[in-house]
Amino acid sequence: MAEPRETSVVIPAFNESGGIGRTIEGLKDRGFAEIMVVDDGSSDDTADRARAAGARVVRHPYNKGNGAAVKTGIREAGSPVILLMDADTQHDPAEALRLIGPIGDYDMVIGARSLSDQSFVRAMGNAIFRGLASWLTGREIPDLTSGYRAAKREALLEVLHLLPNGFSYPTTSCLSLMKSGRSVLFVPITAHARVGTSKIRPLRDGMRFILIIFKIVTLYAPLRVFAPIAGLSFTTGLAYGIWNVLVHDKIPMGSALLIQLGVVVFLFGLISEQIASMQDRR
Repeated sequence: MAEPRETSVVIPAFNESGGIGRTIEGLKDRGFAEIMVVDDGSSDDTADRARAAGARVVRHPYNKGNGAAVKTGIREAGSPVILLMDADTQHDPAEALRLIGPIGDYDMVIGARSLSDQSFVRAMGNAIFRGLASWLTGREIPDLTSGYRAAKREALLEVLHLLPNGFSYPTTSCLSLMKSGRSVLFVPITAHARVGTSKIRPLRDGMRFILIIFKIVTLYAPLRVFAPIAGLSFTTGLAYGIWNVLVHDKIPMGSALLIQLGVVVFLFGLISEQIASMQDRR
């Protein structure tokens, strides 16, 4: 069971002067080993307000992205446990101990928001991502994109090279640890209204989330992606061929190509699965 004295709090921040002080104040009296703010090239006084509130500040010379700030914080942290949270007051510091407590039995603990805590558009998008990820991983995922989470530092360092520099790091870290056999727990939390304007662009970042889900699952469990595609191609080609034989008394070229494509995609998936298994044993 992890305790605050062995936990580094990492807060990525970009132009979050409105909420950074309140966030740090809520953490100061809880006994954490360190509270680190990674200022991702802010043009406002985020860094000054973070220092004034008592946090250690690490600065990027320019804006590299939310994920890049998180990676810097993971590298710079001096504790075996890391608590990641946003700077915009959405995450309640009072729930921090509930997230770090199970670390030891679990490698990562994620604060899962309810759909009622999110706007309609964001809730719909997260529901789609969550459903897709749950199907591909074979495990129920209550919240794929929550940035409020605790994890063993060594587990995060293991997948650090996979984390993107943008807002998709929660998705990537969650799926990477799950598919590599690490233990991940989801704990219900309450998300509050943020201070300031969200930096997420739903359409652009939403497409990135979907691509990352497929990328991670293809890396660790390729057949989860290739088998359905192969099955659809083979079944469509077979049905089309049978229909043409019964109606036109011939097998069309398109049917044969679809069947062949299904077989090739499935074999490609099998080879990829073997490669993924060899990587797991290394």
